[in-house]
Amino acid sequence: MAAGSSKKKTMSKLHFTTKHANEATVKHDWYVVDGTNQTVGRMCAKIAAILRGKNKAYYTPHVDCGDFIIVTNASKVLFTGNKLEDKEYLTYSGYPGGQKGEKAQDLLKRRPDAVFERAVKGMLPKNRLGRQMYKKLFVYGGAEHPHGAQQPKALKFDKIK
Repeated sequence: MAAGSSKKKTMSKLHFTTKHANEATVKHDWYVVDGTNQTVGRMCAKIAAILRGKNKAYYTPHVDCGDFIIVTNASKVLFTGNKLEDKEYLTYSGYPGGQKGEKAQDLLKRRPDAVFERAVKGMLPKNRLGRQMYKKLFVYGGAEHPHGAQQPKALKFDKIK
């Protein structure tokens, strides 16, 4: 090419564009998880990732891409170390002297679903989208659940990283 030549380079027609998920393209599946002999924190971290949709190839941060999760046998979960005796769940009414604490073993006996709900809720975004994702979590203390019509698939955590 000679100096002063004004030949333009054109971009290749084989460029790729990022596809963003939206409500029309997202497919929400139903999964059932058995909490028997599972560690609470590790299990809740994986559940929170699935509720967000991070296990899908088309994950988009500003869209609810996640799946529905049903947790059964929540009363049979495990805590590592001395957390069962030492961990304390605090609530505060807003009034002076209105702070109450409850040990993990007492809360697990009284309301096993509350342990999971608090752990997963803390791992989700703190905005409207996080509240929408949280509504797709269903926790039951026993082995039975009323979501048989949705035909949930069993979810094994050894396949999830």
